[in-house]
Amino acid sequence: MEWPMKRSVALAIMRGEQILVVQRPADDEDLPNAWGLPAASLREGESWQDTVRRAGVEKLGVELAIEHELNRGSLTREHYTLEMRLFLARISAGSPSTPQAAANVTQYQAWKWGTADDIRPAAERGSLCSRLYLGIDGLPAGSP
Repeated sequence: MEWPMKRSVALAIMRGEQILVVQRPADDEDLPNAWGLPAASLREGESWQDTVRRAGVEKLGVELAIEHELNRGSLTREHYTLEMRLFLARISAGSPSTPQAAANVTQYQAWKWGTADDIRPAAERGSLCSRLYLGIDGLPAGSP
C-alpha cells in the first residue's frame, strides 16, 4: 500500500560549534518530549525555502537566511511517508524563543544551543530530522 506523502523541512541553525535544538511538546503524536531540530511541513504551493523562512518566524520568532541544503531523506510512518530536506540556516534577525503564538503548527516547549549528542536519542526513536543531521558525510562522532 502506498501512503500519502508529507513534505517537510528541518533546520540546522548553527552558532559556532553548537546547533539550535528544540524540545517537542509532551502531547506530540510521534516524538513526545524529544529534543531534535526545528522542522515544518510544506503548505500548498509553498517552496522548500519558503517553508524554512516561515518555520523560523512561526516556531522560533526569528528571521532565517538559508545557506544551503545539507541532506534529504524519507521515512514511512504509520499512515504516511515523510519526505524531508535538511537546510543549513543562520539567524538574520531576532532571538529564538518558544513557544510562539502561531496557531495550527507544532510549538516547541523549549530550545537551547546543543550538540549532536542532544539529538541522538530522538534519532534512535525515529526522528528523521535528527537522522539526517547525524548522517551528514564527514560529521565525526560527538560533534555538533
